[in-house]
Amino acid sequence: MTSTPTLVPSFIKGTWWAPENPGKTTDVVDAATGEVIYQVSTEGLDTAGAIDYARTVGQQNLQKLTIHERALRIKHIAQYLTEHKQSLYDISFSTGATQRDHYIDVDGGIGTLFTFSSKGRRELPNSKVIIDGNIEVLSRDGSFIGEHIYTTLPGVAVEINAFNFPIWGMLEKFAPAFIAGMPTIVKPATPTGYVTEATVRLMLDSGLLPEGSLQLISGSARDLLDYLDYRDHIAFTGSAATAQVLRNHPHVQTKGVRFTAETDSLNAAILGPDALASTPEFDAFIKSVMVEITAKAGQKCTAVRRVIVPTGRSQEVIDALAAKVSERIRVGDPREEGVTMGSLASPEQKAEVAKAVDRLVAAGGEIAFQGEAPEGTSFFPVTVLKFADARTPEVHSVEAFGPVTSVLEYKSLNEAVELAAMGGGSLVASVCTHDDATAAQLTLGIAAHHGRVLVLDREDAKTSTGHGSPVPHLVHGGPGRAGGGEELGGVRAVKHYMQRTAIQGSPNKLTALTGVWHSGADAKTVTRAQVDAGEGVHPFRKSLAELEIGDQFASDLRTVTLGDITAFAHETGDMFYAHTDEEAATANPFFPRRVAHGYLLVSWAAGLFVDPAPGPVLANYGLENLRFITPVTYDDAIRVTLTAKKITPRVTDEYGEVAWDAVLHNQNDEIVATYDVLTLVAKTWPMPEVDEAN
Repeated sequence: MTSTPTLVPSFIKGTWWAPENPGKTTDVVDAATGEVIYQVSTEGLDTAGAIDYARTVGQQNLQKLTIHERALRIKHIAQYLTEHKQSLYDISFSTGATQRDHYIDVDGGIGTLFTFSSKGRRELPNSKVIIDGNIEVLSRDGSFIGEHIYTTLPGVAVEINAFNFPIWGMLEKFAPAFIAGMPTIVKPATPTGYVTEATVRLMLDSGLLPEGSLQLISGSARDLLDYLDYRDHIAFTGSAATAQVLRNHPHVQTKGVRFTAETDSLNAAILGPDALASTPEFDAFIKSVMVEITAKAGQKCTAVRRVIVPTGRSQEVIDALAAKVSERIRVGDPREEGVTMGSLASPEQKAEVAKAVDRLVAAGGEIAFQGEAPEGTSFFPVTVLKFADARTPEVHSVEAFGPVTSVLEYKSLNEAVELAAMGGGSLVASVCTHDDATAAQLTLGIAAHHGRVLVLDREDAKTSTGHGSPVPHLVHGGPGRAGGGEELGGVRAVKHYMQRTAIQGSPNKLTALTGVWHSGADAKTVTRAQVDAGEGVHPFRKSLAELEIGDQFASDLRTVTLGDITAFAHETGDMFYAHTDEEAATANPFFPRRVAHGYLLVSWAAGLFVDPAPGPVLANYGLENLRFITPVTYDDAIRVTLTAKKITPRVTDEYGEVAWDAVLHNQNDEIVATYDVLTLVAKTWPMPEVDEAN
């Protein structure tokens, strides 16, 4: 008696759910063996309830956390998944993926979490608001100013993912949405959705996800868009045809649902004329193409579909590629020892790839090489086609989403650019050359048609992450056929899930809204005389527990002498004429006569505001935005005003960062220089003792 395969459950409204006795189910097979291993059904699923749950419970719980606290949760989730990734390897074999493929999907997804956690805590404020750019002064007296801020979108982030990366595809969208403060509903592709379900289950088991921050729909969700509006964001990965259907949904068209897509892409790899068979560039090119058409059995949106080579060199490239494939690739069940390329994800996917290859052949493509593959449910051989006419329309429009690529020849660099652009917009292209002029002409020529360009040569061949490896630091996406969307790209991805708003008001109101002090806002000022008399506390004597935005120190004046300028010049070796030659300095239209070095003034400013005794200020770790505005000559005087501008407690340490607004004035109250002083400040003082035994 054959047992009924397990239904892959969904996780909605805080609980695991599956329909009881569904009338219709979809079978999911082991890609290598063809055995039915799961079934999928969402019959009776409360889609509207899931969306409402995200917008209410999920939003409320995520908004209790700051950006840094959310980012730290992402790190801990990544650590938990790392501890349990063997279970994800084991289940992923059933998708046709090899161990090498697991490193891309499983480890790549986890690594993306680590990267976003790090960048979120390092590059974003520990708050719930992100300031975008500098303030704009909108009135003569500075009482009315404006700036831009990012705040969390108040809806739900919906992921609709493709079958080829059931883990990475989810995590690379989930991480920035979570850090932005947006709850996520994941809708994976049915053929490999059971792997996504296993990953979501681990994430929930970690206990690190706030309630409502992550939900999963395992199976069809045809009514999902019916409940979305301008508050929500859809991130789609899949076919251009499906993306177009979703774009045409009335709620995307009329209710302002934010929609980004990453779709079909006929990516190109261009071999430069200088990359002859004897060069390291040729070897790197062949290896790159081989890797890109065999990793994940070619089921990658970034795989090389068009190999563009100089006239007369296509057979040379095909022979080298065939030799490399024959040497490195053995197709079979990925659980078998020695197998280096597994199967396609499903029998249906195999049929689609075969159909696409037939179309390419019918259009004039010649199968120049075909590797070996066992008879079986979803196995497909590595296939290289050759086109006599590089401008055959089908080679630039038909994508065989498997281990298939086509070789084309170009007569000039301009034609190589034209051929690459005929793909109608792509995610990525590679340019392989050691010649700088060739690299510049090809890269700049194709850049506007691509989301990313890899320039490959002997200098980066060993360290490059590869043509087909989107990295979380850089943007992933592309124009035109590739979907016109954008993912990853560091903190850019976080901001996709936030609303940028222009805010206008007084310095006090913008300070209150953003948690960052603005020039002209109220300040609590102490002077050196007050500190010395015990009538005020120097801001440097305050720990983060005591320090407040707007705490300010105002120094006394210090007069600059000609001897000071001369001594600094000789001591530092900075003998620039503006500081040492009276006649030349006076002739300069910027200076009244010899002037003080800007760095002398900054050094003196530190002396004017610093409180030297050991205390909560642990270290100065830099300056930002330094501008010298008014020259200071001898017999002038300077003073400094230092204001606590931004306080960023670190969620993992006993200290945090404080940015101080520093302004130097002269004796006439003219601004001499402005900059931010960056310090590390203890959360409490004295700091807790460290137990060295631990």
